Amino acid sequence: QIPVGILLDRFGPRRVQSALLLVAAAGAGLFAMSTGFLSLLIARAMIGLGVAAALTAGLKSIVLWFPRERVSLLNGYMIMLGSLGAVTATAPAEHLLAWMGWRQLFELLAAATCGTAVLIWFVVPERAESSSTPTGQATQKAVFQDRRFWRISPLAATCVGSAWSLHGLWASPWLTDVEGLDRATLVTQLFAMAIVLSGGAWLFGMTLHRLRRRGVPTEVVLASVAVLFIAAELTLILRVPLPSILPWSAVAIVGAATVVSFAVIADYFPPELAGRANAALNVLHFGWAFLAQYATGLILEQWSTDDGHKPILAYQVAFGLNVAMQIAAFVWFAL
Repeated sequence: QIPVGILLDRFGPRRVQSALLLVAAAGAGLFAMSTGFLSLLIARAMIGLGVAAALTAGLKSIVLWFPRERVSLLNGYMIMLGSLGAVTATAPAEHLLAWMGWRQLFELLAAATCGTAVLIWFVVPERAESSSTPTGQATQKAVFQDRRFWRISPLAATCVGSAWSLHGLWASPWLTDVEGLDRATLVTQLFAMAIVLSGGAWLFGMTLHRLRRRGVPTEVVLASVAVLFIAAELTLILRVPLPSILPWSAVAIVGAATVVSFAVIADYFPPELAGRANAALNVLHFGWAFLAQYATGLILEQWSTDDGHKPILAYQVAFGLNVAMQIAAFVWFAL
C-alpha cells in the first residue's frame, strides 16, 4: 500500500491502476493453470499485488477530478460499485462454480481483468495536479507526523478491519457452528450481507454529503459507526434474541465505513498527498483485518472441536477481544 500510494501521487491513477491490473490478470491466469501449492500461492500473491491499488486509485481519482465538497458522496458511489465484487463472490460464484468449475471461473476473471486494464489505459484521461504543498513536504513522513492521522486511524482500523475480518472469514464459521445454518442458507445470508455492504457504502456517501453541507463534522459520523459496530458485536456475543441477519448486517455496513474514514483523510491532506495518506490508512485497515483474522483463529484453537463445531464460548471470547480493542480505540479518539 505505501509504495502504491507514492506511485499514485507521482504517476497518477491511470498508469498505476492499468499496469497493476495486468499483474492481477496474469495471476488469475496462472491460478487457473496451477497444479501445486507453490504455484497457487505465487498466483494468489500476484492477484493481491495486482488489486492493491484498486481502492486507493479510485480515491485518488476522485480527489483529483471533483470538488472537495463532493468527495464523500463520490467515494460512496465508488465503494458501492466496488462492493458488488463481494456480492458476486457469494451466490453468483456458487452458481458459476456448479456450471463451469473453478479453473474456468479464474480464466474468466483473468480475461475480464485484462480487459479492464486496457479500458482504463485508453479511456481514463490524465489530470495535472496543481500543487499547493511544497515538493519537499509532499512525503510519506508528512502523513505519519500529522497528529490528526493518529487520532482517527486506530478507531478506523479496529472497526473497518474487524468488520472485514468478520464478514470475510469468521461470519461463515459462526453461522455454521453457533447458528447451525446449512450450506444453502449460509450462502443466502452471506449474499444478503454482501448486498447490505454495497448499499451501506451508498448510504454512507449520501449521508456524509448531506451532513457535511449542514456543518456536521465527519469525525462524528465515524464515532457513530463505531458505536453501531460495538453494539452489533455485543448483540452477537450476548446472544440477544434477534434474527442473526440484523447484527450481521450491521457488521457488513461497517465494512463500508471506509467511505467515512477516507472522507476524513481527504479533509486533512491536500490532493498531492492523497495517494500516500489513503494508502497509509489502508495499511492499518488491512493490517488490522489480518491481525483480527489470525488472532480469532488462535483463540478458537484453544477449544476442542465437538462434532466438527467450535463451542459458542470460543467465539464469544474471540469476538469479545475485538470489542475490547475497539472500545480502547474509541476512548483514545474521544480523549
